[in-house]
Amino acid sequence: MTSTPDPVHHEEDGHRGRFFIARDGKWVAKMTYSRGRPDLIIIDHTEVDPAFGGQGLGQALLAGVVDWARASGTKLMATCPFATAQFARDPERYKDLLL
Repeated sequence: MTSTPDPVHHEEDGHRGRFFIARDGKWVAKMTYSRGRPDLIIIDHTEVDPAFGGQGLGQALLAGVVDWARASGTKLMATCPFATAQFARDPERYKDLLL
C-alpha cells in the first residue's frame, strides 16, 4: 500500500511567504521566502520538525516551490543552505528558474 503524499500549502502576506506541510493541523515542515520583486522570491529558510525528519519533506517542499514558480513565472534565488545545496546538486533541472 502506498501512502498519499502530503499536500504542500502556500501562503503569502506582503513581501513574505511560506510553503508548508501540515499534519493534524500543525506544520511539520516549512520553507520561507521573501519577495525580491514581483517575479522573484528568495528562499531563506527550510525547517522540518525533527520528529518528521528523514521522510523527504524538505524535498517535497522544494518540489512544491519549483512547480509553483514554473506555473507563476517566478524566478528563484536562495540564501537557505538546504535550497542552495539542492540547486547546486542538479543545476540543469533548475536552470530555467534560477537567477
